[in-house]
Amino acid sequence: MSLREYKKKRDFKVTPEPEGGDAAGRGNLSYVVQKHQASHLHYDFRLEWNGVLLSWAVPKGPSLDPSVKRLAMQVEDHPVEYGAFEGIIPAAEYGGGTVMVWDRGTWTPEVADVDAALRKGDLKFTLHGAKLKGSWVLVRTRGSFGGGKRASWLLIKHRDRFASAEDITVEKPRSAMTRRLLADIAKVAGGNIEKAAAGDPPLVQPASKPRKASAAVPARKRIRAK
Repeated sequence: MSLREYKKKRDFKVTPEPEGGDAAGRGNLSYVVQKHQASHLHYDFRLEWNGVLLSWAVPKGPSLDPSVKRLAMQVEDHPVEYGAFEGIIPAAEYGGGTVMVWDRGTWTPEVADVDAALRKGDLKFTLHGAKLKGSWVLVRTRGSFGGGKRASWLLIKHRDRFASAEDITVEKPRSAMTRRLLADIAKVAGGNIEKAAAGDPPLVQPASKPRKASAAVPARKRIRAK
């Protein structure tokens, strides 16, 4: 595991992203999903392993429905400290845009040898997050992207008591760390509020302005801002 590619892509004199250090031997393995409104909206799924965050970009975000297989494109390892990063990446920098800590917690491998499972392309694990819980699997496909340098995987929820047909990315759009929406984060950090707001579900008001019920919007169509 190496942060060489991560550091090569970033100018830490400009971006507030953490440069990263030695995070080995911290006990429980951390897990985080960061909602990232950059050139396009996606969710960065990260699992701590061997002192770094193994990372996958999930364009449509996680699904609680076991019948739904979500594309997860493997990207460069990130420092463990990145799991607490929520804010603005400058527009001219790699991944420029607004970043939210959408979910966080810990994870437990369901396999005896994680490294062997990663090489095989079949990693089963349990998530203990604020939003995502229970058994999941990452399965590598034969596809690739980025000139064939990166593997494509599928992120799939296993059938258990946490499985659901609920669209959790819509029903629970707020940060697990600060309860903010993307627009809130951009406003506080001096980012592009309009662009950030495009990544928030419609009809959800910023945390700074509590939503009042409107007769013009039927109750069944209102989105719960969790």
